[in-house]
Amino acid sequence: MKAQGEYKDLTTGVVWKRLLVFFLPIAAGTCIQQLYNAVDGLIVGRFVGTVALAAVGGSSSQIINLLIGFFVAVTAGASVVVAQIYGAGRREDVWLAIGNAIAVFAIMGILLMILGLAATPAMLRMLRTPEDTIASAVLYLRIYFIGVPFILILNIESNMLRSIGDSINPFLYMVIGCVTNIILDAVFVILFRWGVAGVAAATVVAQIVNMLLLTRRLMHTEEPNRLRLRDLKLRGVYLANMFRLGIPSGLQNTMYGISNMIVQIGVNSLGTVVVASWAMTSKIDGIFWAVSNALGAAITSFVGQNLGAGKTDRVRLCVKQGLILSFLNSIWLSTLIMLMARPLLHLLTKDPAVVETTWKMLLYIVPFYFTWTLIEVLSAVLRGAGDAIRPMIIIGLGICLFRILWIVTVFQAIHTLPVLCLTYVSSWTLTSIIMLIYFRRSNWIDRSGRLLDR
Repeated sequence: MKAQGEYKDLTTGVVWKRLLVFFLPIAAGTCIQQLYNAVDGLIVGRFVGTVALAAVGGSSSQIINLLIGFFVAVTAGASVVVAQIYGAGRREDVWLAIGNAIAVFAIMGILLMILGLAATPAMLRMLRTPEDTIASAVLYLRIYFIGVPFILILNIESNMLRSIGDSINPFLYMVIGCVTNIILDAVFVILFRWGVAGVAAATVVAQIVNMLLLTRRLMHTEEPNRLRLRDLKLRGVYLANMFRLGIPSGLQNTMYGISNMIVQIGVNSLGTVVVASWAMTSKIDGIFWAVSNALGAAITSFVGQNLGAGKTDRVRLCVKQGLILSFLNSIWLSTLIMLMARPLLHLLTKDPAVVETTWKMLLYIVPFYFTWTLIEVLSAVLRGAGDAIRPMIIIGLGICLFRILWIVTVFQAIHTLPVLCLTYVSSWTLTSIIMLIYFRRSNWIDRSGRLLDR
């Protein structure tokens, strides 16, 4: 059966064109998400204040990245399974695998919600969150965790659609969700004056809207074997393969989260202005990470489909052209960020100390984003080929463990902002070298067994 409607076969056509057309909607969607984050930061910074900005974007952000990031990363493993099944032409099994994935992540979302509601105060204390931000951070996180089941479902549904070549609908629904979020931010924060509670509530409602749209798409597609309610059940064969690839990705993200939490402790030790500036930095440079992650997601789906179809020549070509595209992205986005940073900072906050500190952070980090190119592309290729464990180990050692060691040794000895920022540039460079060595010396493409067992 051939792909129909919005679902695209990535195993034919000119490689760079297919990759680019598939990648652009994903990148556009993530950029829209970053635009929303910037607007969100503007509303919090200008209408609630610096303390609220630190509460929402400091330790709270690290906790969300750690707990939710694990499960979101696991969805990437699930998408590889579906991509290879789809590439092999087994359309009748695709919908069973998708239903299995949605059921699994709905259960995980409920469990994570319970954990988050109970453990929020203890986690904030563990991160040595500034005392003046703790009450607001607890309120923000507890409301946010109520929406976690919907957040996990919408992420797995988006990844499932992309794995079968549909990057358009996830983009459109993300736009709708972001617009909804911005409108609700304005209503809840500016009009109702709910503060950080309004920010969290707006996020939860917008995510629910996004999830409902994605669910409707999967259940009303033109494909003959569209998702049905009876498909939402656990199936051992799909579950095993999804977890085999997804859990290493989730653990990798958890290691990121733990290392970033250790870095956050260092940030917190430098005061509330630095905490707010650190949060503001993520609002400004988030566009780079959004585009980079989007390219990685596109490459993973592209490699998965083509390996499922046995077209290794297209996979090798994807590696070369993906690296070129990633490097060019890093150069022009770094330039754009540095040109636009100061005007955006003055728009996002009225605190001159936060503006100057954030600008310094960007100067220390942004010009070196090109060192991330090899990590993003090569790890995405390996995941698409079914090799998730070794990239996890390389990134775990080269980035996560290195950052922790840096904070407890170098930063403790030289307790300054430049040394704190150097943590990131040093870890990217080291990990890029290790990743390239492994990629060139391993026979990953010959070991990329297809995940096609029924």
